[in-house]
Amino acid sequence: MRKDKPSRTAYKVAMNILTLGVKPGMDQYFPPGVLEATADLLVASGAAGKRSVQWARSKRMLAIYEALDWMLPGQFEAFAQRKAFCEHQVREGIALGASQILVLGAGYDTLGWRLSPEFPRVKFFEIDHPATAALKAKGVDAMGTRGNLFLLAEDLGKHDLIDVLTENPNWDRNARSVIIAEGLIMYLTPESVKSLFGQCAASVEVGSRIAFSYIPTGVDGRPDAGPRTGLMLWLQKAGGEPWLWSIEPEALGLYLEECGWIIDPGQKWAARKYGVEYFIMAAKPGNEEQHNE
Repeated sequence: MRKDKPSRTAYKVAMNILTLGVKPGMDQYFPPGVLEATADLLVASGAAGKRSVQWARSKRMLAIYEALDWMLPGQFEAFAQRKAFCEHQVREGIALGASQILVLGAGYDTLGWRLSPEFPRVKFFEIDHPATAALKAKGVDAMGTRGNLFLLAEDLGKHDLIDVLTENPNWDRNARSVIIAEGLIMYLTPESVKSLFGQCAASVEVGSRIAFSYIPTGVDGRPDAGPRTGLMLWLQKAGGEPWLWSIEPEALGLYLEECGWIIDPGQKWAARKYGVEYFIMAAKPGNEEQHNE
């Protein structure tokens, strides 16, 4: 991330979502209300003007995005599929007893703002870099605050997640939780990723889950962005938000077990690649379950 600047990637993802809303058939993926809430948040926060939002929601912009799909084949539509995946994990987790939701690197995501009134007994937490979180908070204040939505402005490069959560009186370390890390971990260093997974496991109760997306490692050892990998890695680095972490899919299971999580081998989302990413849900097992693994 560019130091002390709102995340450019968070802005681009939100605008991409608005443009995807114009594409026929995308309504099968987008959760109800997500498009309007995203547009309202961008304008209310000052992250985008009304004209920019209108332009993003035009068929002309859709045509531009589709023309550029050759750079990352399938990634444009994957933004909608990723939103559907994350919301499914949250709703299913709540149905199974989760009473806390934590969104890491939330950007301009509206999941917490939309779902908090529907689930008033569930606490929704978001953590993001202060520069992005400040704009997000401004937008939420204008749209209407929620008593069970907590926006935390923290630089996790300077403060450990486990300390941030422990110091927050609203966070219950003994509660079953769902953690979302959507489009995040590829921007972290290998040391930070391993530490983050471990701290997440230490901050929640057995039976909690973590849902995230990741980019696989290619044969050359770099994040695999498809046929234009070199170009995409250069563009990310030039934009100040390079991709730093990836992993081979067959190595992910053991990696997560070392961090305190296990992957459900039967989950349908992990069976295919969405654009350049895979979607994964892992759960925190009990001691007996870990031993059986």
